[in-house]
Amino acid sequence: MATTTNKQIIFPEYVSGFPKESDLNITTTTIDLKLPEGSTSVLVKNLYLSCDPYMRICMGKPDPLANSLVPPYITGEPIVGLGVSKVIDSGHPDYKKGDLLWGLVGWEEYTVITLTPYSHFKINHTDVPLSYYTGLLGMPGMTAYAGFYEVCSPKKGETVFVSAASGAVGQLVGQFAKMMGCYVVGSAGSKEKVDLLKEKFGFDEAFNYKEEQDLSSSLKRCFPEGIDIYFENVGGKMLDAVLVNMKSQGRIAVCGMISQYNLVDTEGVHNLPTILYKRIKIQGFRVFDFYDKYSKFLDFVLPHIREGNITYIEDITEGLESGPSALLGLFHGKNVGKQLFVVARE
Repeated sequence: MATTTNKQIIFPEYVSGFPKESDLNITTTTIDLKLPEGSTSVLVKNLYLSCDPYMRICMGKPDPLANSLVPPYITGEPIVGLGVSKVIDSGHPDYKKGDLLWGLVGWEEYTVITLTPYSHFKINHTDVPLSYYTGLLGMPGMTAYAGFYEVCSPKKGETVFVSAASGAVGQLVGQFAKMMGCYVVGSAGSKEKVDLLKEKFGFDEAFNYKEEQDLSSSLKRCFPEGIDIYFENVGGKMLDAVLVNMKSQGRIAVCGMISQYNLVDTEGVHNLPTILYKRIKIQGFRVFDFYDKYSKFLDFVLPHIREGNITYIEDITEGLESGPSALLGLFHGKNVGKQLFVVARE
């Protein structure tokens, strides 16, 4: 049976505070390139691996509350994330050698996948970049689509605010909102990102939250009549400022809270009474709960991509070894657009 080396990024121990590159170990093992007789699994070669903020939650000590959203990583094993892969061998009737798929894989060169419902999706449209299936056509795209259309229930002409707006999800929410005829403002952490929001993604306005002295005043400047919809990616002080600037019966879709993931003691939110006074609806959501709508999402988004109606910015690094720094860079705002890295070219 043919074997080959399999480079892996191992998760050695649970992390408290900001993770460091030394919290992830690179090692090399071997793997059989042929599945055992009778196996129903799929052996894949990983091509692209995705860096996503939720992965920081998986690096913390097991927590029943947090792990209801995402499971913790297993110490001593490769960390797990979303990737684009090519089938090398298959014992599953839905996949054959040479097929492409996206879904959960180990951070390694080769992974043996045990298929469960909605854990993986076959890639049938290859006229678009394969890397898009880590972002625009994968989990982040579905997150933006489900969070905006299903959770926020937008209407034409409404006002929409998106935090972390230049990231993998935020850049899409803003563009979906513009398609609806909404007025859209985004926040980001650098002049470069603010310029992207206005010049590439078509946001009506944007600001650098790091340069604002008073976030509430900044939002009042951008939304003098208030915010109908807030797509929440940040939490903490930003959420506090948004609450007092929401309109009556406004909606907040809670996608993530990246400002809180590395804190030992999370920040308090002080303007909670506003939720009652203004009858604000706040709903957290898991993209996994909407994966049954993935084909509907593709029918919606693929024509827009082919017609050039959607702009998508990727931040791509090369090689498995670049994975740790690429992932940890998310928590310091180093990425511009969707962060991913190349493991192998098809």
